[in-house]
Amino acid sequence: MSKNSNLKTAALEKSSHLEYFRIAVSVDCVIFGYEDKALKVLLIKSDLKEFAGMYSLLGDLVKPDEDLDEASYRVLKERTDLDDVFLQQVHTFGAVERHPSGRVVSAAYYSLVNINNHKLKINNNDLRWHPVNGAYRLAFDHKEILTTCLQHLRGQIEEHPVVHNLLNEKFSLRSLQELYESILNTPLDRRNFRKKITLKNWLVDLNEMEEDVPHRPGKLYKFNKKYIR
Repeated sequence: MSKNSNLKTAALEKSSHLEYFRIAVSVDCVIFGYEDKALKVLLIKSDLKEFAGMYSLLGDLVKPDEDLDEASYRVLKERTDLDDVFLQQVHTFGAVERHPSGRVVSAAYYSLVNINNHKLKINNNDLRWHPVNGAYRLAFDHKEILTTCLQHLRGQIEEHPVVHNLLNEKFSLRSLQELYESILNTPLDRRNFRKKITLKNWLVDLNEMEEDVPHRPGKLYKFNKKYIR
């Protein structure tokens, strides 16, 4: 007897489990930005009646002929015209009733964008930046997705200089600390922060000083490219 005699075809597998092959897959993109000393997230007004007046993350169903990563970049390009930012998959959300149209499993992606360097194509559904601390009520389970990606970001900034995407190329330690405080949502001790950052060797001293600032000018730095991935 052939050792493959007990194998079934893919067609038979599908026909005997049709309900399993009717689950939709989507992507949701959590795009973080930083402006006016506040961490922000890009939101769009939901176009579903069930969530009228509420905002949601940027997302869409995955087409039958595209990969998850392709879908996430398509969503970003179609909604914002951005095509030069890095998206990282963070988590998958699959609660049975998370979508009112039916069973939808969603892969969440996140990215960090310099608001000053990326101009959005804002022409529909009130797409705009919102302070993360003010995004309390969102459509679907997007508050949970946002919180999960925020926690992921908070974990990453302790080990990797990922915040380089949120700052201008040159920055002061004061500005860097303000960014960390906005992400962690807590004040940081100035001396301890500077000591920890210095020990990581992430920064390059540019031997330049800030200009036209309302406080005592600080030294300017940039991130060491060998630590940026």
